[in-house]
Amino acid sequence: MVNTVLKSIRVLYLLAGTPNLGLTEIVRALDLPKSSVHSILETLCSEKLVEKEDASGKFHLGIKLVELGSIASLELDICRIAAPFLHGLNQEFDETIHLTVLDNDEVLYVDCIESRRRLRTYSVIGIRAPLYCTAVGKAILAFQPDDEIRRIACEKGLKRITDTTIDSEEKLFAEVARIRASGYAVDDMEHEEHLRCVGAPIRDANGNVAASLSLSGPAERNTRERILEIAPEVVRAAAEISRRLGYRPA
Repeated sequence: MVNTVLKSIRVLYLLAGTPNLGLTEIVRALDLPKSSVHSILETLCSEKLVEKEDASGKFHLGIKLVELGSIASLELDICRIAAPFLHGLNQEFDETIHLTVLDNDEVLYVDCIESRRRLRTYSVIGIRAPLYCTAVGKAILAFQPDDEIRRIACEKGLKRITDTTIDSEEKLFAEVARIRASGYAVDDMEHEEHLRCVGAPIRDANGNVAASLSLSGPAERNTRERILEIAPEVVRAAAEISRRLGYRPA
């Protein structure tokens, strides 16, 4: 299995350096069995990592690699730029601060500064979570086109996790309207009992929302009143990160 992965990587590296090669040319360049290369190319094409020209039968790198490269670039840039703002919010409120990016219609947690309190939210770096029931997720989802929100809701579903989880499209769009009006999202124990979070969107240079940050902690401490006090600072931090990523409001 590992050997097949290594062969696949060799195919990708070859096409990166020399695009538009036919099957025979790839077999010759890598000195691999034709049947193995054919199987690898079929798999890579099915995942859009490689594309085949119908007319010529030549292969080149696929659009999916561009998407993956953009995500990787965003993660690297945003972690570096956002770090001081995560630390700043953590120092001011002593709550856990998370940074996430949009990936495959979910949020991927890419950085975290934990609270120093004994009762706190712990780091979940590398974990994925739904868009519709987390503060970081809703902060991203709300600023997508309405058709895209409907598609994600339909494909991913709106599973009820707690008593306060959004579980219908009608409720989701009512929440979207509130987030768009206020500029921030609140997870009011929707993804996890006794946990309340506030999140804000981060925009790239083109104004697209593909990342977010949040402050989270126990609901007993993060009351709805305290969330209202914290939210403007979370929004300000997200706006400054957006500015440093190149975003300029019209």
